[in-house]
Amino acid sequence: MPTAESAADQTPERFSALLGPILFLTSLFFINFLSRIILAPLLPTIEQDLGISHGEAGSLFLLISVGYFVTLILSGYFSARLLHRRTIVLSAAALGLALYCVALSQGLWGIRVGLILLGMAAGLYLPSGIASLTTLVNPRHWGKAMAIHELAPNLSFVAAPLLAEAILGWFSWRQALALLGSLSLIEALAFARFGKGGDFPGNVPSFGALRTLLRLPAFWIMMILIMLGISATMGIFTMLPLYLVTEHSMERSLANELIGFSRVLGVGMSFLSGWANDRLGPKRTLISILLLSGTATILLGILSGPGLIVLVFVQPLVAVCFFPPAFAVLLAIGPANMRNVSISLTGPVAFVMGGGVIPMLIGVMGDRGSFAAGIITVGGMILAGALLAAFLRIQEKK
Repeated sequence: MPTAESAADQTPERFSALLGPILFLTSLFFINFLSRIILAPLLPTIEQDLGISHGEAGSLFLLISVGYFVTLILSGYFSARLLHRRTIVLSAAALGLALYCVALSQGLWGIRVGLILLGMAAGLYLPSGIASLTTLVNPRHWGKAMAIHELAPNLSFVAAPLLAEAILGWFSWRQALALLGSLSLIEALAFARFGKGGDFPGNVPSFGALRTLLRLPAFWIMMILIMLGISATMGIFTMLPLYLVTEHSMERSLANELIGFSRVLGVGMSFLSGWANDRLGPKRTLISILLLSGTATILLGILSGPGLIVLVFVQPLVAVCFFPPAFAVLLAIGPANMRNVSISLTGPVAFVMGGGVIPMLIGVMGDRGSFAAGIITVGGMILAGALLAAFLRIQEKK
């Protein structure tokens, strides 16, 4: 059976030869990510339908994050037995079923359980997806490959509010989730039949693996930085529709349209970030992005009127640049056969905090009369992350 290292050694030099398999993985990541953020533009409608507070609405993302936490931790056990390829198929199929569960649940507790299952299904993908991607592509092309893979969340941020608004014009928020569930099941069948890559086992996060990674200061720094990166993207995005509707009296349809269109330019920014990573190195790229992202997030909470609309467009442009260099740093931490382990250990805490606790914090502050204070607080945390990134010590790929 091939190992990750032997597969990487056999990858072709021509990057264009593997665009098809890379895009296939990207499409799976797109549905995976879209399923986790589609509640954000639906949240004003869900709040009204279920009769819940802003804090309770924000806590729905915490439930997804908790489920995501569990399977990211356990993903190595799945991929070690199923291989990365079948783990990816399992993730997509289970995600589809979980979305149906949420859509069909009539009570709040049923929805909460469904959201935990949704997070668990989604959490299986990323370690196996990244591990499969890195064995498809020569290490010198990792920056570009990661930039393409990061099209998935960037396109999801564009599609989620626009798709939600289009569907709400004809159907309910439950039917929107059922549609996504169907797409995920179709993707699972398609990858099982036509997908490439991932035909090797993952590494179970043994105590030896834990000791190796936990002794590395860069591992702890990256856990915090990825939490801040998720806070700047998903954490802000999930509560931005409620912020604009509640605190700035914006119509829901206008808020979703602005948020959707503001993410369009972000699709290209990931390529710019990948290029900067390959030319400047991930450390300098990360520091620059965190400085700009923190400043933009603070201004998003301070400004109103035309200035606020400008920041709705500017803040995500900078925030989406974080992940290509961040994943490049993770790939440089520890030995090659530990890549999926480093992701599965770093991601859980980062996602629970950035994608779950941060939205709930913003929602609770919104209940107390100031969504803006929550957003400004998050911006200050991101700025502090730039200082932390200066202490990174990594061995960059040549």
